[in-house]
Amino acid sequence: QVQLVESGGGSVQSGGSLRLSCTGSGFIFDYYTMGWFRQAPGKEREGVSCISNTNGNTYFADAVKGRFTISRDDDKNTVYLQLNDLKPEDTATYICAADLGPRDWLGTAADYDYWGQGVQVTVSS
Repeated sequence: QVQLVESGGGSVQSGGSLRLSCTGSGFIFDYYTMGWFRQAPGKEREGVSCISNTNGNTYFADAVKGRFTISRDDDKNTVYLQLNDLKPEDTATYICAADLGPRDWLGTAADYDYWGQGVQVTVSS
């Protein structure tokens, strides 16, 4: 069956960095755009970033542009999200997602087909 398994979350101080990983199985990874969403308590799930298959184009939410980067290694069925210069408002559960085919924008949660369980990121001031 399809699985997306995230790792790399944790607790850091403001200005710190983390690297999240998400490994997929049960589907043809390089057929899918891979994305990251986040959800804080009491808030809606919001898109953070995605990386398209075929051309590797990347897209970011305005709140994280210039601080986060996304990459993928199709040989390892893994997508990475590098979080730099973290702020307390970045505190959330970060969730990996997969969408069949290329994308030309980040999209919404409804656009994605498969989801991981999420990993917690906590940033203290």
